[in-house]
Amino acid sequence: MRIDTKGRFSFPGGTHPPEKKDLTREMEIQRGPAVTEVAVMLCQHIGAVCQPLVRKSEAVQAGQKIGDCDAFVSAPVHSPITGKVIEVALRSHAVLGRSLAIVVEAFPYSPTKWPSFKLKDDFDENNYSAGKICEAVRQAGIVGMGGAGFPTRVKIEPNPRLPKEILIINGCECEPYITCDYRIMLEWTDKIIAGIRLARRASGCSRVFIAIEDNKPEAIEVMNAALKTCADGEDIKVVPVRTKYPQGGERQLIKAILKKDVPTGGIPPMIGVVVLNVATVAAITEAVISDLPLAHRVVTVTGEAIARPGNYHVPIGMSVEDLIEFCGGVAKKSAKVIMGGPMMGIAVADLKTPITKTTNAITVLTKEQIGRAKFARRQTPCIRCGRCLGVCPENLNPTKIAHAVKNNLLDVAESYYISACMECGCCSYVCPANIELTGYIKTGKIFLARQKKKIPV
Repeated sequence: MRIDTKGRFSFPGGTHPPEKKDLTREMEIQRGPAVTEVAVMLCQHIGAVCQPLVRKSEAVQAGQKIGDCDAFVSAPVHSPITGKVIEVALRSHAVLGRSLAIVVEAFPYSPTKWPSFKLKDDFDENNYSAGKICEAVRQAGIVGMGGAGFPTRVKIEPNPRLPKEILIINGCECEPYITCDYRIMLEWTDKIIAGIRLARRASGCSRVFIAIEDNKPEAIEVMNAALKTCADGEDIKVVPVRTKYPQGGERQLIKAILKKDVPTGGIPPMIGVVVLNVATVAAITEAVISDLPLAHRVVTVTGEAIARPGNYHVPIGMSVEDLIEFCGGVAKKSAKVIMGGPMMGIAVADLKTPITKTTNAITVLTKEQIGRAKFARRQTPCIRCGRCLGVCPENLNPTKIAHAVKNNLLDVAESYYISACMECGCCSYVCPANIELTGYIKTGKIFLARQKKKIPV
């Protein structure tokens, strides 16, 4: 009997940009380059920034913790290579502009281990206490690998005041071009299943849903097949969801599957829900069972300008430039390099910018694509059509927020719930006047953060 892969769950709003996944969806995960130098950022997560634990000229081992912080909402960082610290200095950061990094130069002949894993038939998550799982996740520095980088230990740790009931595993990967999570689901299935069981054990959730968009029928079938051979697979359900952007947003996923709303300004545990990305639960398995920190990740390198697109397992801290060169450089004239996808990613001006724990893709767009887009999207005055209201998944009024920011009325922007915007880009994508609404909102958030002294001026 064929498994039903038709997605019947969705959320209000959203849009349907071209998927552009054919460039890499059939490309198996490959070993990344042997790097000679990495710059491990001390800020790769939401929460308190790490402090360096090593000094210049100090030797470090692959997997060694090199930065940490005592704050509850934080996550340590580790060296992906064996080598010597050559400096602790500012490096380009895709979000912060500049931030401290520990720069490690590799020793000769120090290969990294390829992440092979086979789930044993007698694996039992009950052999691990919730406390042991949470501590292993914390020490491994695991953060959300599909979004903003929220420390995973904080998400899964039991909290008597906010008991967790439902665990949702996010395998949607709705952003155009990106396929690293899709490949992880196909190739590292056992690792994902083990991580789900460990996360459920730690969080105390009684129900688990694996959400996968229905444009990935192979992943849906593979995950269902794996659950059939799992001792407690009946308690874990694969839920095909309708393909629509941004279906992978955790608030949208919760709305689609559970028909529940996360309070504005709140977080999913407030309604008893935990959402984890598939790459994150795979990292949980490596941390708990294999005692490996999060020092490598799978990155999709894609775009029409890339000579050899693919999915690569790379050390965190290697530069965007080195990764692009490893993929054969650019085959066509490139105009924009994006860390992430074209909807929510951030264009980088400095190709020395390091890969971080949340870097799921490097997308390189051609000069022709950018030129055509600029010609087609010349800005005109707002015509008050309301399309941005119709597609906003958070039910906001992007135009009013953008106009408030444009006129430096930040208090007005706050009254329109600027902080609730997830910066998905749907409003900018559908605007017939070609107003960069999301850009204004991002700028407004930065101005507010500086005003409140949350980030340096």
